[in-house]
Amino acid sequence: MNDIDDSRAPLLDHLLELRRRLLMAFAALAVAFGICLYFARPIFAFLVQPLLRAGQGKLIYTQIFEAFFVEIKVAFFAAMMLAFPVIANQIWQFVAPGLYKNEKRALLPFLFATPILFLAGASMAYYVAIPVALHFLLGFQGNLGGVQQEALPAVGNYLSFVMQFLFGFGLSFLLPVLLMLLERAGIVTRRQLVGARRYAIVGAFAIAAVLTPPDVGSQLLLAVPLVILYELALIGIWFTERRRKTGDEEKPETV
Repeated sequence: MNDIDDSRAPLLDHLLELRRRLLMAFAALAVAFGICLYFARPIFAFLVQPLLRAGQGKLIYTQIFEAFFVEIKVAFFAAMMLAFPVIANQIWQFVAPGLYKNEKRALLPFLFATPILFLAGASMAYYVAIPVALHFLLGFQGNLGGVQQEALPAVGNYLSFVMQFLFGFGLSFLLPVLLMLLERAGIVTRRQLVGARRYAIVGAFAIAAVLTPPDVGSQLLLAVPLVILYELALIGIWFTERRRKTGDEEKPETV
């Protein structure tokens, strides 16, 4: 209890600390937004590379302010990713004083794993899933009984399409972190997760059907990694259970 007793403070002090952490998080987000807004066009140029590689060399906008708001959205999404380490650190600095030392040691690996897994999912979406989906969707162009059908994607629709993939894959790759945290909190057990494996597989394909276009290829690209990540989470929980049991056995008995 000493590690928590030493950090006790009145409610007003906690509220002031929360305000300070929130202001620092918002300040980091604002600075990141200003930087990303300056580089909004190069960032969006990077995002349209899969479309260019798929053979589509034109984006249109039909509303006067559409291109401007697209740059604002690009800057905001990029700023969220850029400022995430600072925001996560501020959350940790506020929460950590109320945790035991063993709880801090348990949560730190999850804190570091979150951005890595999110970037892994977003990278898979950008380099694999989005090109596959674009290849399928742009394949509907061509001659239809003498009428030429041509794809003319709008900048706003394309940005929404890309962000759906990036955030969908990024958040889905956080599945091991979520499951291990639930097990650590005592909400679920490894035995329950093993018993729910078949439902998890069905859920993975349901999530893939919602987050990806209706082609089998892009759905498999999300569903299969989700199933693999579920199994990896079970393995990780098994290791953490063994480590906890070993630690309990090594504790000296008190008289």
